[in-house]
Amino acid sequence: MTALPFPLAQAPDEFSSERGRLLFAGQTDFLKGVVAMSGLPAGDRIEVCFAGRSNVGKSTLINALTGRKGLARASNTPGRTQEINFFTLGGDSHYLVDLPGYGYANAPVAIVEKWQRLLKSYLAGRQNLRRAFVLIDARHGVKSVDEEIMRLLDSAAVTFQCVLTKADKVKEKDRERILDQVRGALAKHPAAFPEIILTSSEKGDGIAILRSIIATLE
Repeated sequence: MTALPFPLAQAPDEFSSERGRLLFAGQTDFLKGVVAMSGLPAGDRIEVCFAGRSNVGKSTLINALTGRKGLARASNTPGRTQEINFFTLGGDSHYLVDLPGYGYANAPVAIVEKWQRLLKSYLAGRQNLRRAFVLIDARHGVKSVDEEIMRLLDSAAVTFQCVLTKADKVKEKDRERILDQVRGALAKHPAAFPEIILTSSEKGDGIAILRSIIATLE
């Protein structure tokens, strides 16, 4: 049988799972919000970033990963946060980066353009960035605004991995259709990592997988 392109990531082995548990059991703190390249902290450790359109559940996922309910601020106002937020993970071993939500229709054009310039500069100039995680709502699949961020990651040669959020909200009969759509979209992007992570912050699904992936990046 031919293997599916972009299969779902499987549960980690015991060693990787323990590395992930230990990394996220350590201290996690908010470091700073950055609005210009000059404010970026030194790139002296492994870094991962999370991108996703507004209300995809990014803050909720980061809070579930770290076990800290109020660490990443969730907002009901799309596009409110226009900073790149840095968190220290595992004491001083990693940076976890929360990028501003994109795809917000009500933000002023000038604000959107400023954020896009900052994002492009960040992605192109961050040598210690090991992987970007692009969050996609499992109920809706990849939208045109998601394609924009994926093209940006392609051009910056930053490996990105698709994380489907809110998987518990999808009916079983709809899951394969959505997965097919996501796989088709990812196939167009050379920077896409060939595995999809299925998560539910509410149920805890996929959290151990994502933790272990981050912990084992070199």
